[in-house]
Amino acid sequence: MPIETKVPGQIPRTLDGWIKLLDSVRLPVPKESHDRVLAAINDSRRSLREIAELMQDSPALVLCVMREANHPANASQAEPAESLEVAVNRLGLERTAQLLTRLPALPGDDIPPVLRQFLLISQHASQQASGLFASRLARLWQEIHWGSLLFLSPLWPLALSHPKLLDAWELRVIHKGEDATEVEQELFGVRIMELCQAVASHWRLPEWVTQGYRLLTSERELLAQVLNIAREPDSLTQQHRLDEEPGLRRWFNQPANTVLLANGLALAAQVGWDNPHLLRWQLLTALYLQTSLDDVQQQVHQQAAASARHHARHALFHPAEALIWPWQQRRPHPDMLTPPPPPSEDLVRWRKLCGELLAQPSPFSNAVHLASQACEALLACGMQRILLLMHDKPNDTLLVQQAAGLPNEAAALNLPVAQNKLLQRLTSQAGQLRLTPDNHAQFSALLPAALRALFRSEHLLLRSLAVDGQVQMLMIADQGGKPLADVGVQAFGKTAQCVERALATFSKPNR
Repeated sequence: MPIETKVPGQIPRTLDGWIKLLDSVRLPVPKESHDRVLAAINDSRRSLREIAELMQDSPALVLCVMREANHPANASQAEPAESLEVAVNRLGLERTAQLLTRLPALPGDDIPPVLRQFLLISQHASQQASGLFASRLARLWQEIHWGSLLFLSPLWPLALSHPKLLDAWELRVIHKGEDATEVEQELFGVRIMELCQAVASHWRLPEWVTQGYRLLTSERELLAQVLNIAREPDSLTQQHRLDEEPGLRRWFNQPANTVLLANGLALAAQVGWDNPHLLRWQLLTALYLQTSLDDVQQQVHQQAAASARHHARHALFHPAEALIWPWQQRRPHPDMLTPPPPPSEDLVRWRKLCGELLAQPSPFSNAVHLASQACEALLACGMQRILLLMHDKPNDTLLVQQAAGLPNEAAALNLPVAQNKLLQRLTSQAGQLRLTPDNHAQFSALLPAALRALFRSEHLLLRSLAVDGQVQMLMIADQGGKPLADVGVQAFGKTAQCVERALATFSKPNR
């Protein structure tokens, strides 16, 4: 199994490219868990089962051991190991210890938060699976336990290498309801579930994991048929409809489906307990268990609380927290929250920078120097993504003078004014446009495609600055796509006034 963890900067656009990248990522494990397991391996009194039980406190460690045991170079058996105990037995304690020494061990709080959140979701899913299904399918409890814990594991290295992509996916698909196919093709170049299925097959994860992804990709129509039956309010009607389609009943009643159901419940609960995604998984679970929706909801809440007692960690969200919220309250995505005001030292710096912009005579040697000062002032007052463009009047284009918080290609942006009515309006006279969720659909379509690609946001400020009635600069800024704080909007306006006066002073012949 590859152990190097060098992650290329360019985002892959194909399944093969993603598999190669995710294969190269070494997941960190909590140091306390790492040391505890290593000590147990070196203790001759410990059994394989005890060692496996210690390992499960670190899902990343479980994945590394399972991948190593199931790697073609190590697995003489045709079938992949379905449980951690089998995997450790296949490797032997000595090789398992060698594997542990090659893994990066970090204090728990030092592991990146997006990865820690995904690991917590997987632990919650494992608890749901054990509580809902393991007692009913006692002979299969190991397959249920380890399959549910590892189901989301193809996303763990993605959470470590490209956390912003997963954040953007969650914001746009789950919270804003954008089309998943379009968003995933734009962000990843491939569908997320197809990627997970390909990675799970490549890693030779337990069959129940890959089967769950097949259900979400090639068998979605069957799942939709079952969901239609699950929505029947009368349980007797549900059973009659399943009896009429014995093939569908057999397909849905497969024990392997418990892994998918548990992960669907845990993942959807991250948003809140009253959301349509979670309701769908609860209905499917109720049909699978042949019980009522109320009973399933009660059991799911109990398992969430049990998971929180074992798995909740500081600074991570666990759905059990939301059980005491008002029923319809949902957890907002961090990018949907207004950012806090800048720290006092930043505001002190902002005032100093604005004072220098207002200085007479002008302290700036050239327009680039002035724009650089303006950009620093905007950053100090809380703006996170900034683009300052100078109006090249002879060619009637807008050329980037300064950029911050944006990809490198933003510096080469060249916007012809004549080809865009909104730019024509902004360059004809000084003015300001603030995009909000209420007017985003109206004005976003008017922005040049290059600007829309850079600022995917419903919260954006655009302001043109003029000297003697002639627009010289266009300022574009936001707070990382988050809702704009009132203090931030006011500071943006005051900064713009200072920059406009600086441009006027700079343009005087005898400055």
